[in-house]
Amino acid sequence: MAFACLEDPTLERNFKGHRDAITSVDFSLNKKQLVSGSMDSCLMIWSMKPQMRAYRFVGHKDAVTCVQFSPSGHLIASGSRDKMVRLWVPSVKGESTAFKAHTATVRSVHFSSDGQSLVTASDDKTVKVWAVHRQKFLFSLSQHINWVRCAKFSPDGRLIVSSSDDKTVKLWDKASRECIHSFCEHGGFVPHVDFHPSGTCIAAAGTDNTVKVWDVRMNRLLQHYQVHSASVNCLSFHSSGNYLITASNDSTLKILDLLEGRLLYTLHGHQGPATCVSFSRTGDLFASGGFDEQVMVWKTNFDAVDYGDVLKTRKYNMNVNGAFNSEKSMDPDNVNGQKSGVYRQEKLEMDFGEVPDKLETQTTESVRKQQEQIQIDETSLASTLQHIVGQLDVLTQTVSILEQRLTLTEDKLKECLENQQKIAQSKPS
Repeated sequence: MAFACLEDPTLERNFKGHRDAITSVDFSLNKKQLVSGSMDSCLMIWSMKPQMRAYRFVGHKDAVTCVQFSPSGHLIASGSRDKMVRLWVPSVKGESTAFKAHTATVRSVHFSSDGQSLVTASDDKTVKVWAVHRQKFLFSLSQHINWVRCAKFSPDGRLIVSSSDDKTVKLWDKASRECIHSFCEHGGFVPHVDFHPSGTCIAAAGTDNTVKVWDVRMNRLLQHYQVHSASVNCLSFHSSGNYLITASNDSTLKILDLLEGRLLYTLHGHQGPATCVSFSRTGDLFASGGFDEQVMVWKTNFDAVDYGDVLKTRKYNMNVNGAFNSEKSMDPDNVNGQKSGVYRQEKLEMDFGEVPDKLETQTTESVRKQQEQIQIDETSLASTLQHIVGQLDVLTQTVSILEQRLTLTEDKLKECLENQQKIAQSKPS
């Protein structure tokens, strides 16, 4: 059983070209390009290849507040204080089409996972959904009572989440266009919100210096982090769903380990507030922007060996000569590990033994027996994994029960304290 080192994130690139604070960053699907928006009213398209020139896109008449690549990478959406949304083709020409999306500053743009819809959020207190083709307006969501800072589609496109300066996070059903829940636990404005890759929970960043994670199925608070010393401006989930990165006015980026519920890394790179951060689609890179007008690209590193067992098995295929070809493969479902309760940096190697390159003299019976042995080993491995999953489910249920008991205890304690205060107040002085 081999152990792999957990490596620290490293700064790979540092892009300078904007003339004012960076407001938003996003990677293209293939990671060949990175787009950034700035208070200088421009977008910059940065090439991840060394020595390649950057493109400056000019079109907005005021600060660019948000940018995002479409899932295919063929379009970039941007929103601005000029109340416009622009759709750009990320090429040398920088062609774009524009439409007036709101009656106030556009704070957020986000494509659905199929690239067919776009959701926008604005200081006009509304969330709007558009068809990307022909930029056709579809419908508006308008229950927030203050500026709406962010709106995102769920991975399956059925839900929309929005966050606002009214201190709420709202969950909407896209089909019925109704608000199905409001999360009101933040003590300040909520500048950013995002869905977990599984779609089962959301994370929100607050000006009260906190990050909160909610389960959208049970509508309950799962985790509460207070790791920053100033307002949290932005956050992004790692593609595995195991990590969350945050950017704050305290100038730092922080990486949270969601499975263990703890702070993993604090990164100091920006001079002044860190305004935005985003993981690449595969999670091996992340980018950040700040008031210092810099865009930084970091290599993740720590996700190389993630939670879960990394099972290496061998697939045996018989060729025309009766010999075996040994092909090493790694199960992508197990690389990033979907279950907690396993040890960090642990790598479980399953090998069925060395197989000679040529078995020309081996009989058909011998080959058949080896195939049967492999099938037995695979069945045994599947059974073991099923048992582990079952044990993890039991642990999950146990933790849930403990959480419920803790909540009841807290409620009783609160009730006792309130009763004591009433008794104290009722006593004559």
